[in-house]
Amino acid sequence: MLEKHSITIMGHHTSITLEPEFWQELKNIATRENKSVGKIISEIDAPDLNENLSSNIRVFVLKKVKGLL
Repeated sequence: MLEKHSITIMGHHTSITLEPEFWQELKNIATRENKSVGKIISEIDAPDLNENLSSNIRVFVLKKVKGLL
């Protein structure tokens, strides 16, 4: 089941929709890297990536889990 999360990225309010497993792993990554979830998402939200932030987050999490990042 998808869950909607409201976040603020560099002063801009937006929402993302992720499966709970991706959201939890994103929080785990943020904890391991001693960063906020918002900071991690702002780093993922690069202008040269796909416009779909939720998809970019999923790809980021998968790459982190696989040790590709």
